[in-house]
Amino acid sequence: MVQFLSLAVLAGLSAVNAIPTIETKGSKFFTSNGDQFYIKGIAYQLVPDDPLIDASQCGLDASLMKTIGTNSIRVYHVDPSKDHTKCMSAFADAGIYVWLDLDTFDTQVEQNTPRWASDQRDAFAAVMDAFHKYDNLAGFFIGNEAITTANGSVTAPYIKAAARDMKTYRTSKGYRNIPIGYSAADIASLRPMLQNYLACGTNVSEHIDFFSLNAYSWCGASSYQQSGYNMLEQNSESLHIPIFMSETGCNTARPRDFKDQEALFGQMSDVWSGSIIYEWIEEQNSYGLISYGPHVDPASPSAPPDGFPRSGTPIPIKPDFPNLSAVWATLNPTGVKAADYTPTNGPVVCPDYTSGVWEVNPTSPLPTLGQKHDFSAQPTSVSPSPTGSDSGGAPSGSGSGSGTGEATPTKSPGAAADGLSRELKGMGVAFAGAMAFFAWL
Repeated sequence: MVQFLSLAVLAGLSAVNAIPTIETKGSKFFTSNGDQFYIKGIAYQLVPDDPLIDASQCGLDASLMKTIGTNSIRVYHVDPSKDHTKCMSAFADAGIYVWLDLDTFDTQVEQNTPRWASDQRDAFAAVMDAFHKYDNLAGFFIGNEAITTANGSVTAPYIKAAARDMKTYRTSKGYRNIPIGYSAADIASLRPMLQNYLACGTNVSEHIDFFSLNAYSWCGASSYQQSGYNMLEQNSESLHIPIFMSETGCNTARPRDFKDQEALFGQMSDVWSGSIIYEWIEEQNSYGLISYGPHVDPASPSAPPDGFPRSGTPIPIKPDFPNLSAVWATLNPTGVKAADYTPTNGPVVCPDYTSGVWEVNPTSPLPTLGQKHDFSAQPTSVSPSPTGSDSGGAPSGSGSGSGTGEATPTKSPGAAADGLSRELKGMGVAFAGAMAFFAWL
């Protein structure tokens, strides 16, 4: 009996691990088989706390995703205490990788009170401990839209410190080199300083492994120039790490035709590594590619708080779902083999301190664990002083364009809070919805 159970467990693990892993080399992603990897992804967060524990639902969704060539999903929040093996196996069987945010609702690095402390590190480590073993875990996001205003630039060192410490933790635990990167809001005034700051430096243990952008500037009958995609490519040509769209899919012009994908997988494919479409499930924001049935009265018995079903047989929403399918079917860049690729870009230069624009001294050391930014201090070009100290060591836990080539700044309609500044002006639609879900669940 014991032997039978052991074999069953091994069989389950082998199913999850029967897929090449994803790694970085220079500015590109490759599979462990040596093939360049381009992301054809979909944002996937059916419920706020964890969409990767219902094996039946994962199987239904993965099967439909596979029919349109999806090879990745992005998941914003998980519960590391749950068992994710069956869901991860369902997506692996469909050839689908998972890009996973490490933060939780109360541990993200954010611009209102920039800090990096042991509670955050321990929570991030718990997620890494739970998911490192899955070969279709493609990468971790250290943060999502942590900076949404120009005066939030002082938060960047805390994002970079978090990446540094989680890369150190990854190494100390003997985990494979799962890429760790950042997902940024498309704020023109911070571009490209933020991407360059997070990527700069010759010490690979201190910079991110990839950079990604949540951009919604290509809307309807737009173009490479009008959307500002030409500037996005120009600003990233010198990057020595991979870059991709971690959210895209403007819906202000209906129906969505996803023509930006032709640019991303075409003329931009020498620099960019694909995109993640926002989003899988239909919600109030009308970005869904599928629904699980008609909208119901939120006041009816057992109804979800927004009235949108969260489980069941996925039903493609027309014409968005077939439009994406048709576009992706024509876009299959082969790239280059890892063995034939020699990176030529060196580390980018750290951006200079500019008062009121980019208030980070490029030569200042990164924050230490337990450090918190002091907004009351007179702005200077030096790094903030620690306002607290945590002990070091291992975690204590378980382990719109104007035609000028510059896009109008956009914010994600997705998981990040909206309207942030030094004072919290609003929770944001997604976060408020999440809180409603917690009351419902």
